[in-house]
Formats: sequence, C-alpha cells, structure tokens
Amino acid sequence: MVELELQDGLAVVTIDRPHARNALDLDTMGELEKALDAAEGASALAVTGAGDRAFVSGGDLKELSRLRTESEASGMALRMRALCDRIAAFPGPVLAALNGHALGGGAEVAVAADIRVAADDTRIGFNQTRLAIVPAWGGAERLARLVGPGRALLLAGTGRVLDAAEAERLGLVDLVLPRAEFDRQWRDVARSLATRQTREIKSLTTRTRSPQEAAAAFARLWVSQEHWQAAEEVMSRGK
Repeated sequence: MVELELQDGLAVVTIDRPHARNALDLDTMGELEKALDAAEGASALAVTGAGDRAFVSGGDLKELSRLRTESEASGMALRMRALCDRIAAFPGPVLAALNGHALGGGAEVAVAADIRVAADDTRIGFNQTRLAIVPAWGGAERLARLVGPGRALLLAGTGRVLDAAEAERLGLVDLVLPRAEFDRQWRDVARSLATRQTREIKSLTTRTRSPQEAAAAFARLWVSQEHWQAAEEVMSRGK
C-alpha cells in the first residue's frame, strides 16, 4: 500500500507494506506512480516508510522472483528507474525521511530525493552485490554525484552498509535526528521546505541558470505579497 497525505503544500508519500519491510513489488510500483500523479502541484514532497524498521528494503524478492527473462527484468528496472527519475525531477524540494533501514533498492529511492533525513539508528547501503546484481534504478549515478565516483564504486562494489552517523559524514545523509523525536522533526523540516521560495532555490541549485533567469526568479518573489509581509515584519522589529 502507498499512502498520500496533502496538507499546506506538502505531499507525504508513505510506503506501507509491513509484512515485507516496505519492499516494492509491481503493484506497489503502480500505487507509487498514482501517488506521484496526485502529488503534482504540491510545493514540496516527502517520501517515507511506515513503521520504524525499514524505509524501503528494496524490491520484494518473493514477488519479483517471478520475473525470469531478461526482458521482464529490464522492464521492471526501467519502470522503477522512471519512478525514481520522477521523484528526482519533482519541481519542489524532495525529502526522504529514513524512518528505518534503506538497503539496496531502498537506498536508490533515498538518493533520488534532494535531502535525506535519517533516524539515528538507521542504516543505508547499496548492497545489491549480495544478490549478485547491480543498482538499476539510477542509484549508482546519483550515489556518485553525492560522494564521488571512487567512493561510490567502493560502497556499491563492496555492498558496505553504513550507520546514520557515517552516512552523514560522507554526505550520503544530510541530517540525523534522534529516534524519539524523528517523526515530529522530519515533518517540521519538510513543512519548512513547502514554500514558493524553496521551489525556486531548488531550481537554482539543481541546474545551471543564466544570471537573467536567476534575477527573474528573485524578482518574481520580490514583488510577491508574501515577501512584503515578511519584510514589513522584519522592519517593524527594527523600530
């Protein structure tokens, strides 16, 4: 099951398959696609898993073991790659809330987000080599952009699983939060990102823009009512 919450410009997508540690099968991929369709227009997107054991534990081996031909395997990989690409291309900020372990394909979903926030007892790893396969959902390329090609090869090639603190040190995780406060604090962060200006900031940080484009984005916000209300509050405090 994939659940979607929409509130105050924030869309929260939750993978909820407790019996499979939130692993993805073909039906869940279809539900995720529908949730992303429904989230269009939100200012920010958050992706998380249900419970506190797993964010996404990769593909559901019991279900996906029915795929026996190269054509079937390629079709599944391309389908899930397209969904990760949609997460990465979401116009507003995307936060992955790692409520539990993100392993294999789960790590690939996590790195499709702009920001990864992890509970302090979670682990993340590209351990597909344990199954004698490779990342196929775009995770290898995105991992290399985050930590560098050499380190990405070392991590994915050995299948090493990192704890949250080490993942943060390497730049794979952006923020580590205490488990007791995790749900409240990641939601606070996500809500703070659900603004018009952070949408513009994402555009500035994820692609090269000309000085004219950057100035135009600034000018659109400068003349907005929201900007002048905030400016008036700041100026009034200085009186």
